[in-house]
Amino acid sequence: MTDAKIIETARLLLHPLTVDQARRVVDGVPGAGERWGEGYPGDGDVRSARGFLVGVAERGDPGAYRPYAIRLLADGSTVGGIGFHGPPDADGVVTVGYGLVPGARGRGYASEALRGLIARAREAGVTAVRGDADLDNVASQRVMEAAGMAYEGEDEVVRHYRLVLED
Repeated sequence: MTDAKIIETARLLLHPLTVDQARRVVDGVPGAGERWGEGYPGDGDVRSARGFLVGVAERGDPGAYRPYAIRLLADGSTVGGIGFHGPPDADGVVTVGYGLVPGARGRGYASEALRGLIARAREAGVTAVRGDADLDNVASQRVMEAAGMAYEGEDEVVRHYRLVLED
């Protein structure tokens, strides 16, 4: 299994959540020296941290395929989360999710973070990345498009996106 490591982009650090950090996210209490942006953690961050904790308890450490805190490189504040919903399936495909606090939206951080996570997936040998967004969540749809993911279709609830990773 590929180890988790910090992913650095031009303006962000994607910091892999540890079990202790995930517990703090669930409890809503930052650790010593952690800076959380206003509104962090959001509901999605808490759900992701809970799922991570359950997965670790049931299957062990997921290596690279975990949630990551999105931190601003400039000041280290956590402004959201991004990550894999689990390890790759039998075909090598992973599903991703992300979210930002309201004050960090509209600055390109989500697309930048997603491009960083996709690069990490490629490095880990993933064959494709998929994601989805609610039909009315145009901003999230644009994030996936800006990161190179292609629209694949929709159902009555979400639009589906995918990026096939070439060697």
